[in-house]
Amino acid sequence: MKQIGLSFLLTFILLHFQVAAVEIYVAKNGADTNNGNKEQPLATLHAAIRKARELRRLKDPSTKDGIKILVGAGIYQLHEPIILRPEDAGTKDSPTEIFATEKVVLSGGVKIAGWKKVNGTVAGLPKKAFGKIWVADLPNDGISALIFRQLWVNGTKAIRAKNYNGEAMGRILSWDKKNQTCRIPLQPNTDLSKIAGMEMLIHQWWAIANLRVKSVKVIGNAAELSFMQPESRIQSEHPWPAPWISEKTGNSAFYLSNAIQFLDEPGEWFEDLKNHKIYYWPKASENMRNADVVAPALENLVKIEGTIDHPVSFVSFKGISFEHATWRRPSRQGHVPHQAGMYMLDAYKLATPGTPDKPGLENQAWVGRPAAAVEVNFANQISFENCRFQHLASTGLDFNKGTSDNLIRGNLFKDIGGSAILVGTFSDEASEVHVPYNPKDKREISTNDRIEDNLITDVTNEDWGAVGIGAGYVKGIKIIHNEISDVSYSGISMGWGWTKTPNAMKNNTISANKIHHYGKHMYDVAGIYTLSAQPESFITENVVDSIYKAPYAHLPDHWFYLYTDEGSSEFTIKNNWTPTEKYLQNANGPGNVWENNGPKVAENIKQNAGLELPFRYLLKNKSSYSNRGINQAEDKTVVFELIFKDGQLPGNQALEEFAKENNLLTRAIYKWNNRLVIYTSSLKVESLLQTLKRLNAIEVKLYDNIFYDFNREKNCGEKPVAEWDNVILSANLVEEEKMQKEYLDYHKTQFAKWPEISKGFCNAEFQRLAIFKKDRQLMLIISIPKGKKLDDLNPKTTLNNPKVDEWNAIMKKYQEGIAGTKPGEVWVFFKPIE
Repeated sequence: MKQIGLSFLLTFILLHFQVAAVEIYVAKNGADTNNGNKEQPLATLHAAIRKARELRRLKDPSTKDGIKILVGAGIYQLHEPIILRPEDAGTKDSPTEIFATEKVVLSGGVKIAGWKKVNGTVAGLPKKAFGKIWVADLPNDGISALIFRQLWVNGTKAIRAKNYNGEAMGRILSWDKKNQTCRIPLQPNTDLSKIAGMEMLIHQWWAIANLRVKSVKVIGNAAELSFMQPESRIQSEHPWPAPWISEKTGNSAFYLSNAIQFLDEPGEWFEDLKNHKIYYWPKASENMRNADVVAPALENLVKIEGTIDHPVSFVSFKGISFEHATWRRPSRQGHVPHQAGMYMLDAYKLATPGTPDKPGLENQAWVGRPAAAVEVNFANQISFENCRFQHLASTGLDFNKGTSDNLIRGNLFKDIGGSAILVGTFSDEASEVHVPYNPKDKREISTNDRIEDNLITDVTNEDWGAVGIGAGYVKGIKIIHNEISDVSYSGISMGWGWTKTPNAMKNNTISANKIHHYGKHMYDVAGIYTLSAQPESFITENVVDSIYKAPYAHLPDHWFYLYTDEGSSEFTIKNNWTPTEKYLQNANGPGNVWENNGPKVAENIKQNAGLELPFRYLLKNKSSYSNRGINQAEDKTVVFELIFKDGQLPGNQALEEFAKENNLLTRAIYKWNNRLVIYTSSLKVESLLQTLKRLNAIEVKLYDNIFYDFNREKNCGEKPVAEWDNVILSANLVEEEKMQKEYLDYHKTQFAKWPEISKGFCNAEFQRLAIFKKDRQLMLIISIPKGKKLDDLNPKTTLNNPKVDEWNAIMKKYQEGIAGTKPGEVWVFFKPIE
């Protein structure tokens, strides 16, 4: 008995240590009635997940070291989403891993075959298209013809027929909010009055809207459009973002789509739902007899659906491609986004402003969230690695609510209509968007998720106001080493709520990302954009460069590299490389620290940003860039002067704190008597016009008019020194306008008629001498080599140069002291606060 027992025990121990992860095979030639081993693979991932679920339910010992589902090469057409539930969860020691052994595509699309060339005429088809159009029967969804908004031909997205070709758009003439109508110019030889099913895309500030046209009324050379509900009401009632009307920059741009009358160039298609047909004008390189034509049918390809008490955990996807997901809501209810692709369910201007959290709030909105190809809720330790998300109508991958400790690494996101990645709650449909989110059960908050080393390119190509990576109310998120390019709006957007109030967000990091070729269509934009209070959060060592020139932007200069928007608080923004310091800080909260950002950031930081070496193979998948051009920011110097009541000038400590929060060097701040001067870049003007209000000055003056500018390189033929100090003085011109004009005329001609003055400045080692004017007050900036003193250098201007004395004597009669100077005192020196 003892001998038999010992033998059994040894056998059990050997078996225990030899157990490896159980393998379940899926192949295109498999069958779901097979047992799922290598020789008898299953046919679907759905069946493989069910088999894994049953093994776990029965506590099969083969699962002790995990379950591997190995999917063989091929395109797997899905007829329903793959769903993983709490029963599918693995554990740390027994994870579930879903592998592609070769190229594997999970497709939500249907192929369209049987193409024939159109013979004869088709009602409404433009004459130029006669003899060039091909037609096929529409797929059926079981009830009616399949509705879709995208079509891929040989892997390239075709264009839904529209009235303006290429990137051209028209400009609306007007928008009537009361009657919910829009007037547009009529194009020559176009009859819009009999078109059914037409849509309008309108460009408005930082978002577009898709509006289904209800009726068209021709009025002279214009057409008045009315729209279907509910989008008609929402579009006309919501105040932000609204249709843009401007004589200076042009009204909101638009185009019309989804009419056979617009099918007028190669690469366009039209879906005729009434007659169950699809029409396509092939490109010269396409042969419709053997073309691979795919229309999307499923909105969700994969759903990972846990609960707050029973999350899905320890499941990974590796090497899988997710393709051809659809999103039909715009075709059924229109699409009027609020921001970052979140569409409005209701929105309006408040007759009486104010809410408990925001007394000055003038509008309210409730939003929904667009569908995603892959959706994850209440899940932890989920990973997507080396996967491809492409040819998708809306969001690629969405970690929505209750996600934690998940990993998105080494994936490609390309050709996506909406955002590549969304993480965290933005606003639940029942919650107004400005209400801070901070649930009692913290398990709801997406926490410690990681997004790293992904290539995101050619996304947001339909919903232009969506983003590369969008994070809502998140905690502990790490967005690192991603490369993002060719996006219509912002590269990374983090935060929601427009609030300084404490909320769910904290301890977030955006670091070492490379963002370029962004802002392709929409402005009020940045490479990195934030909202609301996020204590202990960091934006560091990113590279942001190359923003597109957007031809229809509402404000052509309203673009930025970094943008901390309303309520952004307690961020550290440090060591980010950008070509210039074109940043915006709009209505920020307290506690932000800006340090060492801009073109002087260390070269190794610039080289380190973006994909890490093991993931740079992804770069071969980058999309080609538009040739529309890149914006360059013109960086000029300006002067702010703040005047305070006596005794109310802020102290040095308060000013040092203000400088840290507002991307200023403390040595750029100077004071004299009851006045402060800030010598800074014109790129900071928009932010400072807001934030300087916090200092409670009785007057803020901006000097941006330089009427005299001596430059060492230009006027002395020498390169300036690497570092210099600035000396700031101020005086008034006399009140007589005739004498003011004489003074300015002298300076206009000084370089030509008084060359000795420049010679004196060169001799004194002046690097620059600039004079700004505001009304009759002058600000004189003298830049000298760092560490040297003006008292030592200034005498050199007159050394063997009597013309300088003569010039100074003439100028004295035009100048007098500013308010607060002593009798006979003219120029006053502002001292740096250091």
